[in-house]
Amino acid sequence: MALDIRLTQKLTQKLVMTPQLRQAIKILQLPRGELDALINEELAENPVVERTEEEEATPEEPIVAGEEVEPTPAAEEIDWKAYLESYNEDMPALPPTGDSEGDEERQNTLENLLTRTESLAEHLSWQLRFSDLTEEEKQIASLIIGNLDVDGYLQASTKEIAASAGVSVELVERVLQIIQACDPPGVGARDLRECLLIQLEARNTQGTLAWKLVHDQFDSLVNRRFPEIARQLKCSAEDVQAAADVVATLNPKPGFQVSSEDPKYVVPDLIVERVDDQYVVLLNDRHLPRLRISAAYESVLRDKKRAECTDGEAKTREYIQSKLNSARWLIQTIEQRRRTMIKVMNCIIREQREFFDKGIAFLRPLTLQQVARQIDMHESTVSRVCSGKYVQTPRGVFELKFYFSSGLETDDGEDVSARAAKDIIKTLIEEEDRKDPLSDQRIAALLHEKGWRIARRTVAKYREQLRILPARFRRRV
Repeated sequence: MALDIRLTQKLTQKLVMTPQLRQAIKILQLPRGELDALINEELAENPVVERTEEEEATPEEPIVAGEEVEPTPAAEEIDWKAYLESYNEDMPALPPTGDSEGDEERQNTLENLLTRTESLAEHLSWQLRFSDLTEEEKQIASLIIGNLDVDGYLQASTKEIAASAGVSVELVERVLQIIQACDPPGVGARDLRECLLIQLEARNTQGTLAWKLVHDQFDSLVNRRFPEIARQLKCSAEDVQAAADVVATLNPKPGFQVSSEDPKYVVPDLIVERVDDQYVVLLNDRHLPRLRISAAYESVLRDKKRAECTDGEAKTREYIQSKLNSARWLIQTIEQRRRTMIKVMNCIIREQREFFDKGIAFLRPLTLQQVARQIDMHESTVSRVCSGKYVQTPRGVFELKFYFSSGLETDDGEDVSARAAKDIIKTLIEEEDRKDPLSDQRIAALLHEKGWRIARRTVAKYREQLRILPARFRRRV
């Protein structure tokens, strides 16, 4: 078989991910906070882009590429000496001065200071500074604190710590007891039982029924075998239930009291308000910088009198042209993001109208493909719009993905949302008889009576997702 070289032509189609397309996809899925950071970064790097005044651009009248704008006036000279004098006069004044505006400004200044959450190791080390420990004991305490996890439990054994420090196990046990006496109560425990005992002893409840439950009947307490505990301790089951309620007030993760994560605040990207019988969608971008093309740089490119220019001027014009194209594409992409988000939210309102009118029990099953088909967009585009975005509605603040869920079929052929099923399961458990709680099979039977086709294992899955215990753990004496 002979081999030869030939030239052939072939026509194919393929998607080329240009830098502009990558930027558009990135901006589309950015939440409000990250979009604000991206715009500020572009303002700092691109001289062609500038911020417009609030009266020049509003959310209802966006600035788009190619729009004729007037150049901004030059900034006035700042009197730094007067500014620093007024700043120094305001800061030291701690007591109220009677000037409400000045007091509020100073309070806001203090509230805006950056703070850092104290870690559990720092909190314990600070307390041990007031203890009369020797240098050797301080080193052992440092090893113990270093082996605590985020929950406050000791992950290494006392033998391992003693071998690492080259001391006796008895000395490590003595230092560990000092750490266990620190705040928060229960820190330094080696298991859950010891953690609860430390907290009960900190309350001076040694010898009480609650203490005996943890010290002598811990396995039976975990499995809630209250009648058996009552027979062994020669008391009533009601007393055991009351003591178990006291144990339930203890913290199984004492380390979280100190080293808990900072709260994460959600800024909604969209706002839905009800006006008469209609729902209006607004984009929450009032505080986002509004962009426009600098008229000064546009005039450089519009100057056609320079038919001939030097190499340096040509490079300058080429640089300005590239930055101008980048700025125009950014402004167009942000505007397209606004329109796409509003279009997706309006479609969600049409599909979930009963939810906005009546509540979560009337949430209908909805998929990304259904919304994409209605607004004539690709499913991946809708997914990027809903990723990490939140909307403020009369029913509360929800993530856009909240409105998309699978469905359950009913006897009359209609579909109901899985979130609505979870809400009904939660309501049934909240209203159940605590002495005879509903089992998963019983909950499934009650839903069958309402015409919902749902299996027992599906009820168990939804209950676990709601973080609700099984019926035997919810039973009370």
